[in-house]
Amino acid sequence: MIVLHYTGMQTGEAAIARLRDAEARVSAHYVVEEDGRVFRLISEERRAWHAGKGSWQGETDCNAASIGIEIVNPGHEFGYRAFPEAQVQAVIALVSDIRERWTVPDWRIIGHSDLAPTRKEDPGELFPWKDLARAGHGLWFEPAPERIAALGPPLKPGDEGLGVHVLQSGLRRLGYGIEITGRYDELTAAVVTAFQRHWRQASVDGVADGETRARLVGLLQLAQAESVTGVI
Repeated sequence: MIVLHYTGMQTGEAAIARLRDAEARVSAHYVVEEDGRVFRLISEERRAWHAGKGSWQGETDCNAASIGIEIVNPGHEFGYRAFPEAQVQAVIALVSDIRERWTVPDWRIIGHSDLAPTRKEDPGELFPWKDLARAGHGLWFEPAPERIAALGPPLKPGDEGLGVHVLQSGLRRLGYGIEITGRYDELTAAVVTAFQRHWRQASVDGVADGETRARLVGLLQLAQAESVTGVI
């Protein structure tokens, strides 16, 4: 996997200092500054302690199965802001470079919040996942309006039944660590919110409206198509 983070600290210098501090017990393979500079802190073949507790597609030791990229941004706590173009282009180039050395399927290029939806928000709803996917890295899908309308009213916390079961099943198939209970509980809302931060960035509210569900269906179809062709 490739896991993208934001640093969530006030400066890039402070983030790098923390990542280099053995007592902090946190690390990452790369840091990408706002001006596009890239710092390699750990060799790619070595484990870095960036992911923490979480899972993706059944993998629970994500640190052992991923390369972590920290993107300098103060995050939601210190003044979350858009990622500068130079920084975005540097991330795209870095991901491309990593994929030349490692087999990383598109559906295993994720955010920290995807593998840890109850704990993390990064890199957040301002990160341009669409631009990354347009460059050939990661999944992206935008549904037609009629496809959205066909899915009916939103699913929301407190709902129960077949619709929630189908939603949870789809999120689990994509990779999220979610139990299929048929109940729209707190965990389901957290997972939907994480999904929206990545793939439905205009509405990050934990409510699975028609567009959220249409995007999920489309992403699953893309992932399946890649699997059939042997890419995944």
